[in-house]
Amino acid sequence: MREPLMPLAIWRTPGLAVANLAMALLGAAWIPMWYFLNLQQVLGYGAFAGGAALLPTTVAIMIFMIGITARLLGRLGAKPLVTGGLLVLAAGAAGLSPVRPDGAFVSDVLPASLVAAVGMSLAYIPAMMSALSGARPEDSGLASGIVNTTYQVGPALGLAVMTAIATSRGAAEAGGVSRLTNGFQAAFIGAGSVAAAGAVLTLLLMRRPEPVTTEADPEQEAVRV
Repeated sequence: MREPLMPLAIWRTPGLAVANLAMALLGAAWIPMWYFLNLQQVLGYGAFAGGAALLPTTVAIMIFMIGITARLLGRLGAKPLVTGGLLVLAAGAAGLSPVRPDGAFVSDVLPASLVAAVGMSLAYIPAMMSALSGARPEDSGLASGIVNTTYQVGPALGLAVMTAIATSRGAAEAGGVSRLTNGFQAAFIGAGSVAAAGAVLTLLLMRRPEPVTTEADPEQEAVRV
């Protein structure tokens, strides 16, 4: 095609491929963890109580994304934040894995879910910015579309895999809440493993993007001289 929808040359953009990999693994860990954080089925919450119990996590994400991550990104750069955020997310998911049928929200769910929310908040915006920072101005829209699509595909694949893992551990079988909880525990461990793998790959592969250069304007060069 003379004008393809996605020219393959876009993947030569510095940092784009690695940032998309990080976004895919971030979504593949975060969304399944959020999905299996089902307080109605395990702790017996009603619909309203189960939704309200997730509000602290949402508030934590808003606070960190708006007030903290942007400042840290300017000081530290994307790589430390994406790597650290994925590790923190992995720790939060692992902290949810010991959940038990007779557990309590404040002691067994809230602390680990807040940790996971902090990790997600630290990694999301830096990974997004890393995907866009190396693109030329005329390619920025395409790069943005690619990374946003990647974040949709990653969670879909991650949720499919974590659901299969949970089902294999008895989440879909008869046997009461204990069997269901066993499946959820396996899903949390799986989500944490995906986040940890993302952190390792980011640490090994992500590089600081080179500044985008464009052809100099002769008139501007004349003004400089």
